Amino acid sequence: MFRRRFQSPNSRSTPQPNRHPFYSPQLIEAIAFIRHNGGMNQVDYLRISLVDRCNFRCQYCMPEGADIDYVLQQDLLTQAELSTLLREVFIPVGFTRFRLTGGEPLIRPGVVKIVEEIAQFPETQDLSMTTNAFLLEGLAQELYNAGLRRINISLDSLEPETFDKIVGNRGRSRWQQVWNGIQAAYQVGFNPLKLNVVVIPGVNDHEVLSLAALSLDREWHIRFIEFMPIGNDDLFNHKGWVTSEDLRQQIRDRWGLTESQVKGNGPADVFQIPGAKGTLGFISQMSECFCDRCNRMRLSADGWLRPCLLNEDGQLDLKTGLRSGVPTSDLREQVRDLLMRKPEINYKQRQSGTVGTYSRTMSQIGG
Repeated sequence: MFRRRFQSPNSRSTPQPNRHPFYSPQLIEAIAFIRHNGGMNQVDYLRISLVDRCNFRCQYCMPEGADIDYVLQQDLLTQAELSTLLREVFIPVGFTRFRLTGGEPLIRPGVVKIVEEIAQFPETQDLSMTTNAFLLEGLAQELYNAGLRRINISLDSLEPETFDKIVGNRGRSRWQQVWNGIQAAYQVGFNPLKLNVVVIPGVNDHEVLSLAALSLDREWHIRFIEFMPIGNDDLFNHKGWVTSEDLRQQIRDRWGLTESQVKGNGPADVFQIPGAKGTLGFISQMSECFCDRCNRMRLSADGWLRPCLLNEDGQLDLKTGLRSGVPTSDLREQVRDLLMRKPEINYKQRQSGTVGTYSRTMSQIGG
């Protein structure tokens, strides 16, 4: 069987630094003026991958048959390096909201301490995490005490067999432990508690109504996410996702559906079943371009800053700069410049993305 190989960050597939043409100071000032006056979305949200490894192997995140070269321990950003970048680079240019991701962030040693440190920055307005919840039952209270208040949990199926098929059970079922983690987070008081569902045709698309029903009696927020072609180009030889509008129509036919008064911080279009306690969000990165609303960048576990999930242009290797003694003031100016150019880097051709190739899987990018 043909095995696609995802190279290590030290190989030829290492993300390439920014190679965009020089932008004049006048253009940068003009872009800043437009952003300041409401003509461009403010980018203040940083997704931080703590580790590229995961205790699951979900087919949409770590493709079946792929040989993945994981980042060596010494090549991961240390907690001290992450703290330096946040305090001296990201916060000064306007980042105030942070989400911890992976891989699976809960397998990162010292994750509670990392949460505690970021939560204590005076500038931090929001701190959240995305997790598969497999280890959450025993950590939920510690994370909450450390300052984490919002959490997103991946739950692609309510059927243990289907769930295990998606995540790769490696010989034993994972569903019950994940469900226990969700319940623990709910009991601790995480609010909002969001459940992320990647809808895969022929695998879990028959569960849309059952998953949506979780929002009826609990203040849970279900987010349906269109399947993406990051490192999964073989899966997109045919249309590999169900459009958000198709999902909304299924729910609308069953219960009705109205736009919610609750709005999220991200790209989700939020709706609500009449009378439900929770909400339904639809993240439509494949069928409904929302580049003009993008408010985020991604920092990989090995220190690459990625301005757009679906476009590999314009990335910055901040870890190498930091370890080479580049002043953080210089790194800060590089990030500031990248912020100015992000609208041109944002990927706006979703359909052509289905045949694109990417040097990293979703787990290596940080989701």
